[in-house]
Amino acid sequence: MSIEVYGIPNCDTVKKARKWLDARGITYAFHDYKKEGADPERLQQWIAAAGVDTVLNRRGTTFRKLSEAEKADIDDAKAVTLLQQHPSMIKRPVVEYPGGLLVGFKEDEWAAALS
Repeated sequence: MSIEVYGIPNCDTVKKARKWLDARGITYAFHDYKKEGADPERLQQWIAAAGVDTVLNRRGTTFRKLSEAEKADIDDAKAVTLLQQHPSMIKRPVVEYPGGLLVGFKEDEWAAALS
């Protein structure tokens, strides 16, 4: 199974998710948004599959620091632009696996999808 994990290495949730994968012997490739950026086409695919409210992390400090105008009326296209400019606003981790997409780390969902 080919698995791609997208995130930021120092994020506690990403660390927990990677530890979970490692403990189960699940191999994966890791994509660091901070170093490698966020591909707009991939962001569009994630939003189409999971929804902007799932992919965009509105609870983080980066989102809260945005101006009111930037926070207003976020549609898919505006979300892609914001997430490219501020990849730390992408909910973490995002996992692409054959046949699906996981956003965030929920152990039961991951076990069902990746086992």
